[in-house]
Amino acid sequence: MIIKSDRIKLGSISLEVIRKDIRNVHLSVYPPTGRVRIAAPMRMKLETVRVFAISKLGWIKKQQNRFRNQKRETAREYLTRESHYYFGKRFLLKVIECNCAPTVKIKHNILEMYVRPDASKSKKKEVLDQWYRERLKEQVPEIISKYEKALKVSVASFGIKKMRTKWGTCNSEAKRIWLNLELVKKPLHYVEYITLHEMVHLIERRHNSIFTAYLNKIMPQWKSYKEELNRAPLGHVNWDY
Repeated sequence: MIIKSDRIKLGSISLEVIRKDIRNVHLSVYPPTGRVRIAAPMRMKLETVRVFAISKLGWIKKQQNRFRNQKRETAREYLTRESHYYFGKRFLLKVIECNCAPTVKIKHNILEMYVRPDASKSKKKEVLDQWYRERLKEQVPEIISKYEKALKVSVASFGIKKMRTKWGTCNSEAKRIWLNLELVKKPLHYVEYITLHEMVHLIERRHNSIFTAYLNKIMPQWKSYKEELNRAPLGHVNWDY
């Protein structure tokens, strides 16, 4: 439960400080503006939090610069011949107006979207997002099964949703993981990495040496995947320190 919110000013950088019932300090820098947030234990004094923030100032500035220089995806209009991505491959959209149920079909390098003649841009987006969600849901169970055996854990359920600041989340008590819908646009090995990342949280909640040891053992290349995702033109996702 949050009991207090404060702000720390370090030169031109303003940091939000949230006190929570946690054991360790968590520092996050959020895109696209580089907003900084520190979650600290309730017992920690504000001056101690300030000292911690100063020690991480170089890292904070590095993350903020990365967000400023990061490529942004152009806004989609959902028009014929517009580019869209599906598991890392580029497809051209073809909008087909018909008096039929909305759907999407793949034909070679074309995404055929069937919509009613009066369909708005938001409706077209909804149709494509639903198709994306269904396709991602088809891939995830096999990935989960693969890593359940490797980690000797059990995932009770998973879900797909849009998230502004994370590629995935894990509720370790409910043994439930959530994946960002945007992953459906990335190559499948990224989906595997994020799924594994969240499943390791069923064993270790923190990003500590125990956590990274599991990733190193099961997916030695995970660091390069993380770096590649950070460079991807999503513009909505952060990694906690």
